[in-house]
Amino acid sequence: MHDTRELDEAVNRLADRLRAAPQSRLRQGAAAEGLALARELAERAQRLEGAGPAKPRVMPDAGVFAVGDQLAVAGADLAEALREAARRGGAPGEALDAEAAGALASVRATAARIRL
Repeated sequence: MHDTRELDEAVNRLADRLRAAPQSRLRQGAAAEGLALARELAERAQRLEGAGPAKPRVMPDAGVFAVGDQLAVAGADLAEALREAARRGGAPGEALDAEAAGALASVRATAARIRL
């Protein structure tokens, strides 16, 4: 099984910070950054799940107060997609490691930009 703990922890920490953020900070860009990250993670999960050549589904904008939950769901979906790809042998371990590392780097970069 692919270890996703570091990714899970980083996503959940940022999601919790977004959930606790005041409306003013969310509207100043934190929510937009969180939604962009959630969309990126959801797209990564869809690719791993074999969404095919079709255009990935885009996570809708559910509003500034939902972005923390959206990020948590997208992160959990990606972690599960990574674990499932490892179980079924659908991708080499190095590719899964690179995918997880890329996602983790995006989470950390987003957290640094929004500084909540």
